[in-house]
Parts: sequence; structure tokens; C-alpha cells
Amino acid sequence: MNVAMTKESLPYSNESNLEFFLSCQDHTVSRETFNLYRDKENDLLITLPRPSIQELPGYYDSDDYISHTDSKESMMDRAYQMIKNYSIKKKVNMINGMVPKKGLILDIGCGTGDFLKACQKEGWQVYGIEPNDKARELTDKKIDKKELVSDRIDSFLNTHEGQFDMITMWHVLEHVPNLLEYIEQVKFLLKPEGSLVIAVPNFNSYDAKHYQAHWAAYDVPRHLWHFSEKAIRNIFGKYKFKVVKTLPLLFDSFYVSLLSEKYKAGKTNLLRALQIGLYSNLKAIRSKQYSSLIYLIKNENKAL
Repeated sequence: MNVAMTKESLPYSNESNLEFFLSCQDHTVSRETFNLYRDKENDLLITLPRPSIQELPGYYDSDDYISHTDSKESMMDRAYQMIKNYSIKKKVNMINGMVPKKGLILDIGCGTGDFLKACQKEGWQVYGIEPNDKARELTDKKIDKKELVSDRIDSFLNTHEGQFDMITMWHVLEHVPNLLEYIEQVKFLLKPEGSLVIAVPNFNSYDAKHYQAHWAAYDVPRHLWHFSEKAIRNIFGKYKFKVVKTLPLLFDSFYVSLLSEKYKAGKTNLLRALQIGLYSNLKAIRSKQYSSLIYLIKNENKAL
């Protein structure tokens, strides 16, 4: 695939403020190598060079891209689905505790719709965004058709300004090509006191530092951005969002380590992955640098 650098690659800094960080391979589709550069001001990593908007969907065209399927064929599939089902229950309980009353929720990157289905059962009026056609078809079969699932955020901008009580992005923000524009659109859709929940990998975690170029959560070039806690606070602070709490996704260190072992050694090493995942979580008890972090964010001011 022809991959080129674009202006949108550098939303905060000019080139002089970027420093080379690491080279990684795309293990899922193309086997191409991509570089990560650090935006020193925001402690944000940027994948370069990057696919164009038109080419990016091609990098998701793989049966191994598990979040777009309900597959349970392989051991990895079954582990993912088991962890997903457990995590959904925890996520729904968490968002229920963030609001005084259940209202409208928009899940961006809703995948195969299991989280939306669980929210709907709890009394939320659910909406979703999922660009992948196959995943969106699975979502449509799981939730009440009175609600709306679309392939892009633009579908809601003319009809739902300031209407959502909650917007969630579970491992989605790292995929968004036009990062700043997307944050503006999320702001536009949220109620003035609405809540935003974002979960992203944390490149400052122990497992990231241990596996380095083989860390599966870099997932280039599908992950265009790689966040630290400082990056999230800085970027969202520019739009009058406030991070009120961070929480760990404890299972991510194990799942990511399992994939990372495969990328590093060419085969699955379950015992070693469990050891690294556990050690990463234990180290994070003090450092708070878990493999993935959930950010609970409040919309403090509607005006941009």
C-alpha cells in the first residue's frame, strides 16, 4: 500500500518538536514497517508515515481483526470473547454510577454491539457508530431498531447537538485520523454537563516498555496515536474537558502480552504472557501506569 505523510499527522507540533521513538511492524495485514515519533510537548506518539483516509480501511481487512467479529474458533478468540463479556458488565456498572439518570448514550466504535445491547437492557437509549460494515450488521441484529447505528459521526451532527448524556470510546480514539476535529464533534454532541469515557492503551506501561517494538498495542498503522495520561489531559483540556478519574483495564496487560509474545517469538507462549501481564499490573499498583487506562471525563463548558 502507498503510505504518505499528511498535514493532519502533526496537529500540535511542527516537525522540529518531534523526536524518533521506535519502529514497529504491522503484524496483522501488510507486514510493513512504521515509525513512531514523540510529540514532546504533549507526550503523544504519532504513527508515521500513515495511510491516507482512503487507504486506511484496507489495513483492517483481516479475519484476525477480532473486534469486528464474534468468532470463537481459536484459543485467542475464546479468550478475547470471555474477557469482553466480563468487561462489558463492569463497564455498564461504571457508567450507571456516573450519571443521576440514564438517558442517551453514544458508543463510538461500537464493534459488534454487545456493549450497546447491555446498555439498552439497563434502560439507556442507545446509539452507535461503527465504520466496519460486517461489525455494524452484527450490531443491528442485537439492538432495538428504534435506536440508531451509523457508520460515521456526521450522521448525528445535524440532529443531536448537545443531546447525549454519555459518549463512550472503548479503544477507539487511537484509530481516529482527524483527532482534533473529532474531539470538537464529540464536544458538540455532549450535553453541557455530559460525561465522556475513553479507554486507550498506555505506552508508559511496563508491558509496553518490556516488549518495545513487539508491543501489540502499538498496532500500527491502525493506531495512529499513542497516548499517555499527560497527553489525554493536555489534549482534552484544550477543549474544556476535565479528567476526573482514571481506572485500569486489568485484563488488557494479559491479552496484549499474549499477542506480543506471538509477535516477538512467532508462537504463543501463554505462561510467559501471564507472567508479564501480572508483573505489569503489580508494577502499576504504585506507578498507576497500567497497560490500558479508562479516563472518566466531564464536559465543563459547552462553548469551544
